[in-house]
Amino acid sequence: MTLASTDLVGLPAQIAPPAFVLEEHDAGRLPAGAFVALAVLPAEDGTDGPVLGPGASALADSLDVDLLEVLAFHGASGAAGELTQHVLPGGGAVLLVGLGASRPRDFRDAGAALARASKGRERLHAGLASLADDAALRALVEGLVLGSFEFHWRSAGATAQPVGTVVLDTAPSRQPLVDTAAAIALAGWRSRALATTPSNLKNPAWLAEQATVWAAEAGLDLRVWDEAQLRAGGFGGILAVGQASATPPRLIQLDYVPPKARRRTPHLVLVGKGITFDSGGLSIKPADSMVTMKRDMTGGAVVLATMAALAAVGCPLRVTGLVAAAENAVSGSSYRPGDVIRHYGGRTTEVTNTDAEGRLVLADALAYAVSELKPDAVVDIATLTGAAKVALGLKTGALFANDDALAARIADAGDAAGERLWRLPLAAAYEERLSSKIADADNAAGGPGAITAALFLQHFVGGIPWAHLDVAPVGDTVADDGIWTTGPSGFGARLLLHWLEQEAPLEGIS
Repeated sequence: MTLASTDLVGLPAQIAPPAFVLEEHDAGRLPAGAFVALAVLPAEDGTDGPVLGPGASALADSLDVDLLEVLAFHGASGAAGELTQHVLPGGGAVLLVGLGASRPRDFRDAGAALARASKGRERLHAGLASLADDAALRALVEGLVLGSFEFHWRSAGATAQPVGTVVLDTAPSRQPLVDTAAAIALAGWRSRALATTPSNLKNPAWLAEQATVWAAEAGLDLRVWDEAQLRAGGFGGILAVGQASATPPRLIQLDYVPPKARRRTPHLVLVGKGITFDSGGLSIKPADSMVTMKRDMTGGAVVLATMAALAAVGCPLRVTGLVAAAENAVSGSSYRPGDVIRHYGGRTTEVTNTDAEGRLVLADALAYAVSELKPDAVVDIATLTGAAKVALGLKTGALFANDDALAARIADAGDAAGERLWRLPLAAAYEERLSSKIADADNAAGGPGAITAALFLQHFVGGIPWAHLDVAPVGDTVADDGIWTTGPSGFGARLLLHWLEQEAPLEGIS
């Protein structure tokens, strides 16, 4: 299978993830110069060292190499993602990769390690797939794709190319499983690429243009509001945040309808924060805090990439994606601390901090979704608060929800995807902190900041089942780590797709 395009509007051609071929092969008969991966399992009871997986004996005999000695020489233990490389004459190599406890996440880490080690190669024969159950095989494919990720804007092209083809040693009948995994991994790749795109190219209009490309590719309906239409529609939050920028705001709407949709097919709305650069506005950020703010539209990137993959994973719901896109800039037309904003539907907000802008644009989109689209559930995703990062560190996103079943389904999908969430409370005890003497709410109610931000948003969803994903803690990756590559993470697309591919994603949610 060859994945859909990874190119982005206005950028040089980007690298493409590997293609996958399913072929049960004899490792001992592979051609000279082959690049071969074999599994390494931790020591079993009664053994002195790690154990080699299928194909190792035949390959060792054909090469006249003692692979166990190779492992011993390098001190290999079989830990998940641990890689030992033995170079062969003629340019070939054996990659011995640890599988740890052989859980799906271990296969995901192993796949990412293999992806990094095999860059620049035409073909990798991966002898791990025969050990993988369905969940582990999918995780292996996701690791092989996402470990290959690279974004570039170089005149000479990318610094490295992923391996061209991965031959998975498993039955061809498992191809649909691999195709689904590759589509989910591509969504993670695309959301990461959008978040990494520099903001001198990426502005609200560019984001809408990229959405147009993916909508046409995936057969989605598209609507884009420009600044005049936003003003006529009463989207005061999006307009206020974007009014200082030379590139005006946009609201992007994508609609997916499954092939077997009926009048009673449940409807989900996904809402993404699309701040294409966040200076903080007049409440300006320190310079160091601004460096990563090209990725403050990660939520919007996740929504766009997820929408483009729904058909590929067979999502049974009607889904609408909304991206509230604006640049929070500084100019003579900036919105100010002390201003009062009227949101879609009429609720008002007093601005006390222009750097608490994400909730202002999300509020408009949520209010529009509830009033006009009448969904059965709403999920928003945003790099919203530094407070969530303080609470949860750098590897776990925050989850808030007004429905326990919805929260459980999303959290379970995050665990399956390797995009972990931790549920925090919508603690009503802090509701009073939202109060304003002149408006319905204050946009910067103070600590605990992640909770008060979620409480602010809750007022715009009424009684509809709703989940809020604050992915600020995981918006950036500080170093290559498993499937994660240094830079913006694009966290969230895979967890949403692991949820939305299910037979009845909204079952039990009311």
